[in-house]
Amino acid sequence: MSSLNKVMLIGNVGQEPQVRYLDRGVALANFPLATTERGFYMQNGTQVPDRTEWHSIVLWRNLAEWSERNLKKGMKVYVEGKLQTRSWDKDGIRRSRTEIIADQVQILHRPEGSDSRPMEDELDEEPLVPQDNAQVEARDEQMAGANKNIEPTTTIEPTNSKAEDEDSDFIF
Repeated sequence: MSSLNKVMLIGNVGQEPQVRYLDRGVALANFPLATTERGFYMQNGTQVPDRTEWHSIVLWRNLAEWSERNLKKGMKVYVEGKLQTRSWDKDGIRRSRTEIIADQVQILHRPEGSDSRPMEDELDEEPLVPQDNAQVEARDEQMAGANKNIEPTTTIEPTNSKAEDEDSDFIF
């Protein structure tokens, strides 16, 4: 039997994404996401307070670049991805961090006064297409030299594109 590593969260962006560019211009973004379980009163009158969990969200490539332009602190978003834990040693102490590697982000609500709607000239951009790392790496290898006989005007299109409304907040 196979296994499943899938995370779906709805929460608030804790701070604007921090984006950096790695070798070959690959974008990487990180931001905290807060999810809150509402408090309640027990039958005996005891109050159970709200409980907020903070999640570390990681975005790669086009999704990272999109987040830099569109995500702002306080926005309510839907995030879908997988859990990944990484470990390292620092000053002789073993540390680890569990992150959500997102492959989809959707804006659900913008806070009042938010000016993060796309400008009219940005509405002509094509929607982003989901691509797992294997697809991207295979395409990068192909473009980097596996097929050196490709004409300069040839473009390699993603194989799983979906058309969406031009002003949609969905990231596919």
